[in-house]
Amino acid sequence: MNIGIIGLGLIGGSLGLDLFTHRQQTQTQIYLSDSPVSLPLSYRILGISRKPETCEVAVARGVVDEASVDLSLMGQADIIFICTPIAAIAPTIIELIPYLQPHTILTDVGSVKKPIVDSCSELWPNFVGGHPMAGNTETGIDAAQHDLFINKPYVITPTSNTPPESIRIVESIVNLLQAKIYHCQPEEHDRAVAWISHLPVIISGSLIAALRLEDNPDVDLLAHYFASSGFRDTSRVGGGNPELGLMMAKYNREALLRSLKSYKQTLDQITNYIEQEDWETLDKQLNQNHCDRLKFHF
Repeated sequence: MNIGIIGLGLIGGSLGLDLFTHRQQTQTQIYLSDSPVSLPLSYRILGISRKPETCEVAVARGVVDEASVDLSLMGQADIIFICTPIAAIAPTIIELIPYLQPHTILTDVGSVKKPIVDSCSELWPNFVGGHPMAGNTETGIDAAQHDLFINKPYVITPTSNTPPESIRIVESIVNLLQAKIYHCQPEEHDRAVAWISHLPVIISGSLIAALRLEDNPDVDLLAHYFASSGFRDTSRVGGGNPELGLMMAKYNREALLRSLKSYKQTLDQITNYIEQEDWETLDKQLNQNHCDRLKFHF
């Protein structure tokens, strides 16, 4: 088996590193549903990047066996992980099609699924939507790291037309990463991540933008000096990759707007509690927040 990775940044590079680690074994048997799927660990890993220097680093670091800026290399691949920005996934498939073998499986790692699955499945029926929910604000091949996916959710979003065998093969590779596999509909995925991923990015970014509205330069300077773990943690995702934040808003617009409106309603309520000095209700709200947060599986 030849595994292709297009986009050798944090996710694609980390995927390659972990596959290299597991290839040291000679054989593995992955049990999925009622049927065993055997994944040969004699696979080769092929990488694509826009930059020749990234290809060189990827080979040197043991991310891939071979790398190129030429998509024709993917003609050797049996399964390809497309790890590009969201906007580039469908255009990449269009460019790939002339080189693909009929049996080649395509899968992506995009954080939005409905528009990606719809468009890409039309372009290539043997497409499996995927989203590893792992990573950080770093980008590029230098950010790639071992064990990025361990115990992290890896969401697979098949449709009724997705070939079952292709789903099982994607699952067998994800199992090697020691990630936790979840299945859901693309629409359900997008509504869920709007709450726990996309909304926090927008809120966090708004916090950073709000600080710019402080009109007293001395207070502004003090705020920057005083900023510690609370501001650091709250502003982290909002100060990350701007392109990623824009793509979240553009491609998950409907679900994000829905969650933003609910958030605004809640924020208005809290503003009202403070204006009215309704400390009892605010205390109940803060205690409920504390209890609710404990339900999350961090």
